[in-house]
Amino acid sequence: MATTVCVTGAGGFVGSWLVQRLLAAGRYTVHGTVRDPGGAKNAHLAALDGAAERLRLFRADLMDSGSVAAAVAGCDGVFHVACPVPDYALTDPEAELLAPAVAGTVNVLKACSEAKVKRVVVVSSLSTVLVNPTWPEGKAMDEACWSDVEVCRNTENWYCLSKTLAELEAFNYAKRTGLDVVTLCPSLVIGPLLQSTLNASSAVLVDFLTGDRLVKMKLRNFVDVRDVADALLLVYETQEASGRYICNSHPKHVSEVIKLLKSWYPAYRYATNFVPVSDEPSFNSKKLQALGWKCKPLEETLKDSVESYRKAGALD
Repeated sequence: MATTVCVTGAGGFVGSWLVQRLLAAGRYTVHGTVRDPGGAKNAHLAALDGAAERLRLFRADLMDSGSVAAAVAGCDGVFHVACPVPDYALTDPEAELLAPAVAGTVNVLKACSEAKVKRVVVVSSLSTVLVNPTWPEGKAMDEACWSDVEVCRNTENWYCLSKTLAELEAFNYAKRTGLDVVTLCPSLVIGPLLQSTLNASSAVLVDFLTGDRLVKMKLRNFVDVRDVADALLLVYETQEASGRYICNSHPKHVSEVIKLLKSWYPAYRYATNFVPVSDEPSFNSKKLQALGWKCKPLEETLKDSVESYRKAGALD
């Protein structure tokens, strides 16, 4: 008998690949939450193998607890992938980003408690780990490292703050209620697109190729979206999995990434406008690797990403 699981934000970059992996596994029926189930933006989900039989899309807004509860009802497991990523300058970060991130997460967790869900996997981010000035220099950051909420607030790093507050709240909720919550903290997620629109993390790579925008010149941490989807399935299915899992594969300097891309695709314009910024710290994914997680070579991820951007018309 198929296990029923819910994926919030099913139409997004990570959500779409997770739905693909769940359907491909053959043992899951998937409830996917999207803003508009019939919209062209979600047509790629209906086209996935197994979707006709085992995928049901629900119209849901994370701020509307009733719509979330309807999608989660009858599910054994839930993957909370949806997250606000505004692509504009915030005028009121509290209302536009912080409240939706935390309240949306709480609404999902409450629905999980009501539905007696066995495990919830929350997609967090490395941004909940990396803003920690007190972490020993030179030591790779691991799951014990948390971003400092006050530093995030003072530096107006709203995305880091929203993800950190949401992840902290998820664990506080788990402690209060006994709900089984596991979180995954991926680095910058790149790789081929299943959805038709370009998402924020993929746009970082597109900017390297098109030269339209200012590019931050630094050491960056990357992970393949397919490896993230595999990691989510792994932490869900591994009974002894608990707490947080850093999901990061390849640290690489932006200049090195551009050099690789130029060697394969010399015809693109490429970024020429750079601003040097401080390198990202190093991270330790050993906890996830101990569960058997493996990641693709960066070269494969980059090539597959570019081929997919070409198909999507993102490089025209």
